[in-house]
Amino acid sequence: MAARSRILQFHRFSLRRRLSLCPAKKGGLAREFPSNVDVKGFSFLESKNQSKKEAKPSFADLTLCLLEVIISQLDLKDNIRASAVCKTWREAGLYVLKVDKPPWLIYLPKRGNLFELYDPLHQKMYTLNLPELAKSTVCYSRDGWLLMRKTISREMFFFNPFTRELINVPKCTLSYDAIAFSCAPTSGTCVLLAFKHVSYRITTTSTCHPKATEWVTEDLQFHRRFRSETLNHSNVVYAKRRFYCLDGQGSLYYFDPSSRRWDFSYTYLLPCPYISDRFSYQYERKKKRIFLAVRKGVFFKIFTCDGEKPIVHKLEDINWEEINSTTIDGLTIFTGLYSSEVRLNLPWMRNSVYFPRLRFNVKRCVSYSLDEERYYPRKQWQEQEDLCPIENLWIRPPKKAVDFM
Repeated sequence: MAARSRILQFHRFSLRRRLSLCPAKKGGLAREFPSNVDVKGFSFLESKNQSKKEAKPSFADLTLCLLEVIISQLDLKDNIRASAVCKTWREAGLYVLKVDKPPWLIYLPKRGNLFELYDPLHQKMYTLNLPELAKSTVCYSRDGWLLMRKTISREMFFFNPFTRELINVPKCTLSYDAIAFSCAPTSGTCVLLAFKHVSYRITTTSTCHPKATEWVTEDLQFHRRFRSETLNHSNVVYAKRRFYCLDGQGSLYYFDPSSRRWDFSYTYLLPCPYISDRFSYQYERKKKRIFLAVRKGVFFKIFTCDGEKPIVHKLEDINWEEINSTTIDGLTIFTGLYSSEVRLNLPWMRNSVYFPRLRFNVKRCVSYSLDEERYYPRKQWQEQEDLCPIENLWIRPPKKAVDFM
């Protein structure tokens, strides 16, 4: 308060000094500045009314954006109570009930059993002691489950870090390029896929399910049309009863478990400067990655190139179209090496691309805002740090995840 008072006194003194240096006009200052105006430029009546409002702040004056963040932390009963306060609160309460829940970020330590989880919406950190995951590496994540592999024995298993459920899987002998599973292993319809492109025409493919005793492996015909020296493929997603992936040029291909067949999804590619030969001299020394995400059957691909802005394409029918701040429509994309997620209308996280990298000094994930066309935090360090470290990944938490902490 003392500092604020000194600043106001300084501004008043400066204004009086400027007025004293101005030539007097006919009628003096009284004609230019009415008697109900002070040297701060506010009328006494407005200042008085403003002082009354500041003395009696109202919760009804909270902005809708701030209300969304506050109400999003309430349970259903408290949400209903808050929605009965006024029209603005009811609007925020109904909105929060309809929005998606973001995935959490999980850190896999190189040593020890303590695993850190981060809630990006509420910006909270949690720690779990998970000895079940000791000396294991992560392979994939989906529906709140992790697919893990023992470092020495290479044995594989599903693990839910919230419920602590563990389901063993037969050992996969294939030295795969990628591995994924279709849904939660408790669903009864879970399918695992591992594959390796051994040549331009042959892809060794292994499939399994949680109750199987071994993997089914065979060499399948699949002619890859493109090859990239810097990008091999994206992460794998499961949608429309198929496993989908992107090659190094951004072409979408899939594996159908029912027919055991690989094929390309015929779409018109949209050029990306990061992987274009035309701009190779500009981006050749920078680390590039490509990610694939899906939401309700709609595919998104994301190109990253060190600290450059992420380029996002959305598949419309058979055409890939670039997304910008006016066409992203409130989406939030979470990129990752093992899985990528898309959410809608997350409070204060909309229209952004999030990376599995946490800045501990500000306790927030690294993100890129398409609205403001900038990274958060600032990108001075982006050239030196990997935005998608292999030990970090996104995981879908249960509805009452805090109860498991």
